[in-house]
Amino acid sequence: MESIPVYVFTGFLESGKTRFIREILADPGFTSGEKTLLLQCEEGVEELSEDELLDYMTIIAPIESRDALSPAALKKLEQQHKPDRVLVEYNGLWKLEELEAAFPARWELYQIVTTVDASTFALYSNNLGPMMFEHITTADLVVFNRCTDELKDMLYQKNIRAMNPRATIYLDSVDGSSEDYNQNMPLPFDVEADIIDIADPDYGLWYVDAMGNPGKYAGKTVRFTGMVFRGEGVPSGYLVPGRFGMVCCAEDVSFLGFLCEYKGANTLQTRDWVRVTASITVEALAQYRGEGPVLHAVEVLPAEAPAEELVYFN
Repeated sequence: MESIPVYVFTGFLESGKTRFIREILADPGFTSGEKTLLLQCEEGVEELSEDELLDYMTIIAPIESRDALSPAALKKLEQQHKPDRVLVEYNGLWKLEELEAAFPARWELYQIVTTVDASTFALYSNNLGPMMFEHITTADLVVFNRCTDELKDMLYQKNIRAMNPRATIYLDSVDGSSEDYNQNMPLPFDVEADIIDIADPDYGLWYVDAMGNPGKYAGKTVRFTGMVFRGEGVPSGYLVPGRFGMVCCAEDVSFLGFLCEYKGANTLQTRDWVRVTASITVEALAQYRGEGPVLHAVEVLPAEAPAEELVYFN
């Protein structure tokens, strides 16, 4: 049975979700004469007109409460309207896991798009940090709207990519222009050097860049200090050197490391500190949900722990 693709648009009220949905529906390459069911879980300032809905072959189904999100209720909408695709204008205060749990059998999540009003990002981050963090970390595409030059500088300083290295991130300016965040993020190390030396404070920035753009590092050689992890899931002859990093807040400390081939791996213990020099290949691994960097050690030497063991991203 053919699946029904579902596109989820999330973000806080007035972040630009309806405007983005309008642009998507107006794209002939997306609609191509197919019927769209739009689940509207909150009403914003902007609305789609009756003419637009007719032109885009779109039916709006209001979802007024969490209780209305159930497999039975959504299946009934599917049977009633027979859509080729489903778009969800989701309430930014509801959990995404609640939405996915309500999908009928044929519905398949294709993409999550998060819109953020750059002018209120700092305010929401300070007051609703975990929710903002979830919006960004679960997204495939993040769009910051209403950016001024000052707000762009702030977003680069906060290194939004650290929250979600795999996402595509765009900064849309108040003048209508747009820039790819991933392409313009400045790096404090020389990617073209014979050996890319990663200073201790810069490990987090390198990790995010390498995970987000692994092809940039294919065939390169890198040198950095990291902590050893060896355990379940690490193949024989490999270790995972890395650092603990705090992406958003103290509750979000995670180990950030790369699989590294090293013939002396079994001589090392978890939590040993080492200075690694390694060449890099790009390989498809389940841990990476696709392609990612794999290290091949040229040299692994004992090392002292950095003065600041925890990694930050700005």
